[in-house]
Amino acid sequence: MEITLEDSVTTCLSPSVYEMICTLGFELRENRDIDSIVTRDGEVCWGTITECVTDTGPAQGLDFRESVRLLGPVCEAAHSHLSSLTKEQFGIQYAPWLQWTRSPELFPDIRDALESRQAPAISLSLMKLTSCLERALGDVFLLVGKECPFLLRDLLASEELAEVFGKPVMNVLTVFVGSPSGLNLRNVLWHGFASPQEVPAKYCSTMVLLTAGLGQLLKTYLQQTGRTVAPRPLLTLTESEDLLVFPGVTDETLSVLEEVMKKSTFVLKIMLPYWEVALMKFKSHRFADCAVLLLTQLEAGLRNVFAAVNKCPKRLLTAESTALYTTFDEILAKHLNDGEINQLPLFLGEPAMEFLWDFLNHQEGPRLRDHLSHGEVSSPDFPRRVADQLLSFSFVLLLRFVDEGVASEFKEKAAVRSLVRLAAGYSARFHPAALLKKQVLSCEKRVRCWPLPPLPEEAGREAARLEENSEINACNSLIIKVMWELYGHVPENHRVSSDFKNVPVEKWPQPLPELCSIHIPTLFWPRAMLEVLALLRSISSCCTQVALQVATSLEQRQQQWAERTLRSRQRRNFLCMLVSAKLLSPMLSLVSLLIALELASIHELHRKTAQEHRQYLRFLKAVLQYAENLEVQSSRGKNQWGKVVKLTHTVLLTIRAFSEKKQMLIHLAEKPK
Repeated sequence: MEITLEDSVTTCLSPSVYEMICTLGFELRENRDIDSIVTRDGEVCWGTITECVTDTGPAQGLDFRESVRLLGPVCEAAHSHLSSLTKEQFGIQYAPWLQWTRSPELFPDIRDALESRQAPAISLSLMKLTSCLERALGDVFLLVGKECPFLLRDLLASEELAEVFGKPVMNVLTVFVGSPSGLNLRNVLWHGFASPQEVPAKYCSTMVLLTAGLGQLLKTYLQQTGRTVAPRPLLTLTESEDLLVFPGVTDETLSVLEEVMKKSTFVLKIMLPYWEVALMKFKSHRFADCAVLLLTQLEAGLRNVFAAVNKCPKRLLTAESTALYTTFDEILAKHLNDGEINQLPLFLGEPAMEFLWDFLNHQEGPRLRDHLSHGEVSSPDFPRRVADQLLSFSFVLLLRFVDEGVASEFKEKAAVRSLVRLAAGYSARFHPAALLKKQVLSCEKRVRCWPLPPLPEEAGREAARLEENSEINACNSLIIKVMWELYGHVPENHRVSSDFKNVPVEKWPQPLPELCSIHIPTLFWPRAMLEVLALLRSISSCCTQVALQVATSLEQRQQQWAERTLRSRQRRNFLCMLVSAKLLSPMLSLVSLLIALELASIHELHRKTAQEHRQYLRFLKAVLQYAENLEVQSSRGKNQWGKVVKLTHTVLLTIRAFSEKKQMLIHLAEKPK
């Protein structure tokens, strides 16, 4: 699909939003005395500020336009005041009142950014300040309330915060950061709408002053009530192997990226300074800052592509308060809000979409934008390798929007070719299907590590007698029959042998890694598929726990056996455990193979009728019930190994019967479409 991106954009703010942020606060030219806003001791005079916030009448809500207009001179005075302070004066006067945010290291950086007058640094400061403030206000909310609202606007509108700070103070914050009808500084920045030159520095200074004022009010409240704020622990991102797709960014890569971002139409010219600062932050090891800027600019660039491929150029601008903002949620969705198919996923391709979903959306993924924008991440501990991934992905994406000749020239470099190849081969890491594959392999690995050494002669004979049990024999026979049936559905190139009868039990799990490497498209799964996936994950999770419990019990009992500390009844129970373990080992392999095969065929689910779907869910729930019971019976508290055999026999009969009816997904995969 060929598209032409809009490259002459002068603003991404709609006319009314532009007027709100860039014009209204500058209409009144009066000079406000700073002494009426903040005392010489640094005490914020809230009355002067709150009287500027007006409403439109009973039940009408705040008059945002008039409030911003009246607040303009106050913000000018606040900005002049903070700009006049030296670093030492700022620290003495305001540092104590900013401690409540639990991010004291942030404010000297903001003060330096204001002094530098560099627009991108001021925008970045506001983004970091609003996320830090949101987190701190959430901690204060929990002094009074129980469940902190997820959205900042709901947090600011809460009765709990009004109780602590007062409703007029909350109205001031709402004008600045809490409503689409106001300045809405948080959202227009975090969603990549505002260019650097469109964010007045005076609003950043005012937000610093307001944050200090909140600290003063909070201190008074805590003294009056005797309460103490208990900050929630911050999230520390780890460099897990699932996150590390691309190699570390080298100086060569950075040099090429500096060239590419100036030539790529993905980067709006008005936004280029953000990209430049992002690279500067990376080079100076400020990896969280780099990630914040990259995420907002990826959203801005993708919105441009979204508007082009869906032929809706107006969606490039911020929406009004009554309409829908075009954010990542809609940009990455399957359908547009009018029900039409979103063309962006088709244009970007599956690998790029899976990367974006992995890093931004999946609940068990890093969800970088959410965690950073809501102040949930420890910025000083932000890992370099995570910033590496965002930079590398951004590089490959930008490369798609340069002239073909220029792109070919860049791709002659080995490092660039490697990044492009890795990006093209990306598959989901944090989709529940990918996590299920990891569970299956983890379960198989744990079973493989079970300690099953030979027993002394007498104990061996006793164990052999216990194995000569009709139900155990029936289980072993059924396991072989069901495994034979399942093995027939393993793709030929993944089989250990073409003749399953000659495959020893210990080699039964060998196809699992290959099966789990089969690519399964993960975008936009319907609810029915996710429901099946959740059941498969629950089954696998229980089996993994059983494998861990059995391994732990075997190791402990074997040591006690060797030390001759087991009583007579415990010795017999240990022998029962060994017999059950010999049964469970192939049984857990069977269940793992069943899960892997069903997952590989999960896209066939849509071919089931409603009744067949219900029957399939009942079957999976029966297997889950078995796995849950097995987890209980094999736990240290229960240790009921005799019941394990009966449970296993029952579920094997269920699996065999369902398989014979050809009702599994692997059977549907064999039928012509």
